Amino acid sequence: MVQFIENYDTIIDLAVRFIRDEVNNSQTSGVVIGLSGGIDSAIIAHLSAVALGKEAVDLVHLPEEELDSIHTEDARAVAHDLNIPLRMIEISPMLDSVFKLLPNIEDNTLAKGNLKARVRAVILYSIANIDNRLVAGTSNKSEISIGYGTKFGDLAADMWPIGELYKTELYEVAEKLGVNQKVITKPPTAGLWKGQTDEKEIGVSYEKLDKFLIGLENNRKEEFLAKKLQLNEEQIARIKQLISSSHHKRRMPKTLSITRK
Repeated sequence: MVQFIENYDTIIDLAVRFIRDEVNNSQTSGVVIGLSGGIDSAIIAHLSAVALGKEAVDLVHLPEEELDSIHTEDARAVAHDLNIPLRMIEISPMLDSVFKLLPNIEDNTLAKGNLKARVRAVILYSIANIDNRLVAGTSNKSEISIGYGTKFGDLAADMWPIGELYKTELYEVAEKLGVNQKVITKPPTAGLWKGQTDEKEIGVSYEKLDKFLIGLENNRKEEFLAKKLQLNEEQIARIKQLISSSHHKRRMPKTLSITRK
């Protein structure tokens, strides 16, 4: 496992303080977390419980009929470990209603997957509205850097407590927080369709991706990084394309500039 941070305890303390400050400054009563059963949302749940106390943490699992039940089992395990109730809301009825309105979407796997992420965001924000809470996002720096997320879906959040941590760094964080081992060791997935995994969709392992991104961040030449990490031309082109085509996901919507005299 690649490690870039020397003191993970300090990072955890900073993340806990960050969550607490965001809630206090917004004058809200806590956070809502979409608990997928994956490592990122499990880390956010643990951090939030430490920062705010379990009474201020809403854990919501939003399963869909066609996806593996293992994710539901893992979400339940995380909630059980934290002794926080898990709210279960099946999203299939909502999806079916939209599919009837947009019949052509059935032939577009990506559009269907993005719709699922956006339906989940709608539910999380509705709960946050009702309970006067913030939605704690689960995106990490690896995903944000290459735009691996759905606009107004899993990227929709009021804060990103782990947004400056690369995916490979999160495994050490998870170990220190005591996240369920089954969640730590299973292949990462966005849960958008059956059999989908992050690394298969990205086209390169998180370890190589993170080393490449860190290298770019430190102004290392692509040729050097490609040779050192044993990345082929296709993988390099894929990462660069993901970065360049996802700029719009990392900024506010562009607004027409008008000068008034």
